Amino acid sequence: MNEVKKTSTEKLVIGAILSALVVLLQYMGSFIKFGPFSISLVLIPIVIGTATIGAKMGAWLGFIFGVAVLISGDASLFLVVNVPGTILTVLLKGTLCGYIAGLLYNLTYKVSKGNTYISTVISAIACPVINTGIFLLGCVLFFMGTISGWAEASGFSGNAGQYMIVVLVGFNFVFELLTNIIFSPVIVRIINIVRK
Repeated sequence: MNEVKKTSTEKLVIGAILSALVVLLQYMGSFIKFGPFSISLVLIPIVIGTATIGAKMGAWLGFIFGVAVLISGDASLFLVVNVPGTILTVLLKGTLCGYIAGLLYNLTYKVSKGNTYISTVISAIACPVINTGIFLLGCVLFFMGTISGWAEASGFSGNAGQYMIVVLVGFNFVFELLTNIIFSPVIVRIINIVRK
């Protein structure tokens, strides 16, 4: 088999495995709740995809993540408020976190002269930051009235922004960031060793 065909097949196989892993982790994570939201390990395979295949694979895996969030019911609190806003926010945050993390991986890889560890760590940081940032932006654009009511009911009187940071993203963001930084570089290193 020629080298180009082998590489294409390898990318398809890795992409398929990571896509299945994204769906599996999303559904498993929906059973582990912290407050109203589930704990997410899904960003790890997205970072792995960006580091081993590229930004387009990261975007694909992020899109699959968004679809899985919508189907799993994790977005149900927002779907009852604004269906188009929820779909747009969820799909955009997943797709862009994977794509931009992939672009940053490629840029860092060039600047660091091929250092996959540094490139993967930068990608692992960017992925949850972008995912959470777009989620917060979606909250402001589409759900601020509802979130203000939630904040009021939770004792965050007149401070919906603080409620969004503390309750909606606080622990989940820190958990996603730390797990990405710890696990993604190790898994990417193992994959690169196996590929050689």
